Amino acid sequence: MGETQAEDDRPLWGPATGVGSMPGGDARETAKTVTGSFEDFPFLAELPARGPGADMIGRTVGMLVDLYAHVEPSGWRISDRPGRDTRRARSWMGEDLDALEEFTQGYQGPLKVQAVGPWTLAAALELRGGEAALGDPGACRDLVGSLAEGLHGHLADLRKRIPGARVVLQLDEPSLTAVLRGHVRTASGYRTHRAVDRQVVESALREVIAVHDGPVVVHSCAPDVPFALLRRAGAAGVSFDFSLLTERDDDTLGEAVEAGTKLFAGVVASTDGPLSDPGGSVMGVRTLWRRLGLNPGTLAESVVVTPTCGLAGASPAYARAALAHCVRAARSLADNPE
Repeated sequence: MGETQAEDDRPLWGPATGVGSMPGGDARETAKTVTGSFEDFPFLAELPARGPGADMIGRTVGMLVDLYAHVEPSGWRISDRPGRDTRRARSWMGEDLDALEEFTQGYQGPLKVQAVGPWTLAAALELRGGEAALGDPGACRDLVGSLAEGLHGHLADLRKRIPGARVVLQLDEPSLTAVLRGHVRTASGYRTHRAVDRQVVESALREVIAVHDGPVVVHSCAPDVPFALLRRAGAAGVSFDFSLLTERDDDTLGEAVEAGTKLFAGVVASTDGPLSDPGGSVMGVRTLWRRLGLNPGTLAESVVVTPTCGLAGASPAYARAALAHCVRAARSLADNPE
């Protein structure tokens, strides 16, 4: 899809943003907080405290095309037709979009929206017998196709509502490493599903990423994020918990940065606690840059500052403070890269 010159002039990223979830259940209040905190990179917030359908799996289930699910005591399970749980998910999504639209009138710039990626969805969604879709290659393929089609419609709706936005799609894949390593437990809990072949994983991600003609970021707050695989699949950015990095990640991280991958560095704690000074929050990022031998002048353009994960488990006051802290930490990184 070609882009007009006007679209090209809008920035792709802002210096800081949130991961996705927020505490509480008031869509308008949350949209007001998010757009007020991130004037140049707001995001469509998720409010899982509202209950099933507002959780990240249920929210994405509501986007699927020709695939439905309902809530069982064990989690979301595929069903034959849309029921109350799917309708609730779609209704809350509509409420959240209305609220965001209200507070982004005339907005021009990057705007992030999140959905669960195909592998975390396959690990969480149960088939009719109660086992995860992950164990059935055919079910996984159906899920990828349904998700891709659903995201296409969702992104089109977002662009219609906020025409000045440059939409960034974030795929949440916290289970990705477990899927690649064969660590996802079966329903009995006694066994694990077989590891999925890396090429199959990459190919499915590529298919979903290709749906969006703008940048796609993949988020995982688990250790050992597969940076190289995500880059090959077409991710323009990777969002992760910075505190979980080890020196084992150095080589793939350095390659990713040099290839132009944006790092969404989760440096601000996502649950209540004391916040350090903004410069202290990004000290580790500066240290990483020195260790990798990268030019400090590229820091601000390579890094977006975020909380370590979603803020659903935080108090509303801490969540507001954490978002403001991300903005100040990003400013510190830009002003004092060394």
